[in-house]
Amino acid sequence: MEYIIGRRRRRPYRERVYRRRISFLRMTEQDCSVAQAYVNQRKLDHEVKTLQVQAGQFSKQTAQWISMVEGFNQALKEIGDVENWARSIEMDMRTIATALEYVHKGQLQSAPS
Repeated sequence: MEYIIGRRRRRPYRERVYRRRISFLRMTEQDCSVAQAYVNQRKLDHEVKTLQVQAGQFSKQTAQWISMVEGFNQALKEIGDVENWARSIEMDMRTIATALEYVHKGQLQSAPS
């Protein structure tokens, strides 16, 4: 029920109070939503900082691993080089041993008995 006062219609007191309460509840709900958004944003900011720190640590650890792998590869190459050098020396020693045997047998055969 509405009352007409002058040119404006005036709602009963209960309806006005009811509308104010609804308006207040809507504002409170919006305020709660804004406050929750703020809390969520703070949590996200904290998570971002944590992830940045962890990413930096992971990057350093990865760089150390890469360095270790490169050192291991270099050591393997050096072992391969030593192995090739050892094979080469072994072949040279066999050649020298064969030549010495050949010379020794030649001396034995040419020596007068």
